[in-house]
Amino acid sequence: MLDIKFIRENKELIKKAIFHKNIDLDLEKLLLLDRKRRNLIQEVEKLKSEQKKTKDIKKAKGIKEKIKKLLPENQKIEKEYQELMLLVPNLYSEDTPIGKDESSNKEILRWGKIPVFDFPIKNHIELGKNLDLIDLEKGTKTSGFRGYYLKNELALISMALIWHTISVMRKKGFSFMIPPTILKEFALIGSGHFPFGQKEIYKINESSYLAGTSEPSLLAYFSDMILENLPIKVFAFSQCYRSEAGSYGKDTKGLYRKHEFMKVEQVVLCKNNLKESNYWLEEMRKNSEEILQSLELPYRVIQICTGDMGAGKYKMYDIETWMPSRNSYGETHSDSNLTDWQARRLNIKDKDKNFVYTLNNTVIALPRILISILENYQEKDGSIKIPKVLQTYLGFKKINVKKTNSN
Repeated sequence: MLDIKFIRENKELIKKAIFHKNIDLDLEKLLLLDRKRRNLIQEVEKLKSEQKKTKDIKKAKGIKEKIKKLLPENQKIEKEYQELMLLVPNLYSEDTPIGKDESSNKEILRWGKIPVFDFPIKNHIELGKNLDLIDLEKGTKTSGFRGYYLKNELALISMALIWHTISVMRKKGFSFMIPPTILKEFALIGSGHFPFGQKEIYKINESSYLAGTSEPSLLAYFSDMILENLPIKVFAFSQCYRSEAGSYGKDTKGLYRKHEFMKVEQVVLCKNNLKESNYWLEEMRKNSEEILQSLELPYRVIQICTGDMGAGKYKMYDIETWMPSRNSYGETHSDSNLTDWQARRLNIKDKDKNFVYTLNNTVIALPRILISILENYQEKDGSIKIPKVLQTYLGFKKINVKKTNSN
C-alpha cells in the first residue's frame, strides 16, 4: 500500500508502475473515489459541527437524519476505495529491468562449476526410487496430486539441511522463530499475498488460511507496533502450503513444484531508508548464497523484471540452482525489498512514527533443493555422495546402492 497523498501527487509514476507490473487497476477510478470520500467526510464533519452548535432541538434532529442518510453512501465508497488501495503497486528501483514476463529477467552472476559426468545421468526421481529415498506413488495415494514421501537417508539429509541453515543464520545474529501456519486474513493482506496471490492460498474456513510461506506470520508478529531497535532480523522454519493454481502441467513431475513443503525464511525490518534497505537486500542474498556455496552447488542470480516481480516489490532477485537432469538452473530462492509497502498495510512504525521498510528472502526450501543435491552428487554406480558440510550432522558420507529396496 502507498500513501494516498503520494499517489495523488505522483499520478504518472503510479500509472507507469501499474503498466510495467501488469496490474489490473483503474487509477482514475481510485482517485475519483478518493475525491468523493474526502468530500463526504468533510460534509459529515460540517454537519456534526452544526449539530453541536445549534440549540434548536428540531434542527439538531434534522441534521442527525442528514448524517444518517449519508452513512450508507460513505460506507460503500470507503469499501471500494480500500479495495482499490490494496491493488496499488509499489514503485520499482531504477535498475529494475523493464519487461512483461520472465523473459526480461537479467542474469547478474554465476557461481560454481557445472559438473561434467562421464556416464549417463539419472534424474532425481530415478535416483530416489532406486535408492528408496522418495515415494511419489504412495504420496499421491495418501495426499493426492503432488503428494510425496521422503524416506531413509533423504529424510535425514532434509533435517540436516534445516539444522545447518538454522546454525548459519543464528551465527549471523538472526532471531529464530517457529511461527503459526494457520493465519487470519489480515496477515495475508498485510504481506500482500491478498488480494494478489489469493488463488495460491488454501482456505480452511471463513477466517483461517494456510500459509504459503512464513513471511506473512513473521511480519504480522510486528503489526501495530512501534519498533525502537532497528534493524530487526528474524528467520523461521515452517511447513508451507500452496495450491499452485494455474501451474498444472508445469514442473509437475518429481519434487520441483509441490503443494506442501518446508522452508527456512529470513525477514528484516529496517529504518525507512532506501540505502539501508538495499544494503539488507544484498546481505540477505549473501546469506542464501553462503548456504549454497557451503553445499558446493552451482547457482546463478537473476534480477527480476517489472512484469515478473509482483506488486509490492521495489527490487527483487531470484537465485537458481543447477539441476543436471533439466540441463538448466531451477529457481530455489527469492529475495525482495518491499520498502514500506507492507508496513503500511500492517501499521509497523519506528520510534519516529515512520513506516519501516521490510525485506524477505528464502534461506533454504525443501524438497526442491534436494533435486540439486541428488543430481549433482550422483556417482556412476548410482550412489549419492553427501555434501561435506552435511556429513558431520549425518554420520555418513554416501548413500549406497541397496541390494533390495524396502517398502
